[in-house]
Amino acid sequence: MATVRIPELKVILCGEYGVGKSSIFRRFTNNTFVKATDRKSTLGLDHFYRTFYVYDREVKLQLWDTGGMERVASITSSYYKFAEAAILVFALDNPASFHVLSQHLLDIVTYAENARIFLCGNKSDLVGNVPQITDSEIESFCEQCHNLVSGIYKTSCKTGDGLEEMFADIAQQLANSNRSRLELQSMEQHGFKITPYEDEPDEDGCLC
Repeated sequence: MATVRIPELKVILCGEYGVGKSSIFRRFTNNTFVKATDRKSTLGLDHFYRTFYVYDREVKLQLWDTGGMERVASITSSYYKFAEAAILVFALDNPASFHVLSQHLLDIVTYAENARIFLCGNKSDLVGNVPQITDSEIESFCEQCHNLVSGIYKTSCKTGDGLEEMFADIAQQLANSNRSRLELQSMEQHGFKITPYEDEPDEDGCLC
């Protein structure tokens, strides 16, 4: 029996240093949280796969993290290349990390022009009833992005709140945009042979 390859959808984390991108990556990888004071410094690109089920089919998200190399220009091409989604991360208790999102958005549009963009306000456990970044500010930013943002989430890497829901929603949205590919793979899995369409020649034997 032929093995059907599960779609691998590359998702990248973007945003300022210290907003919690690596903590999001750790939650995605093994559902753990490490305090900043206990964290060992690591440099280098890293990625990890997790499988989600959408429409009773398996969809594999491939999450990438910069490993603290946000400002290293040499990572740009390999990090953004082939990304199907980009998560713009800012810290809800850090206005500066929010106000520079437009630069990271520009990088995504420039180097990963086909990626769907999602907005993640992290560290929701650190803010009180009135967060320093308000919902109206977030909505205003999305309006300025001319509908480029496909989803908005609030998460806490410390408690895990909102993270599973965020990734499940991203998986579903990417599956929707790649549904024809998933349907073809499902047909192949059930024994249907998929062949490229070829134009039939006209009466003169020419392809038009």
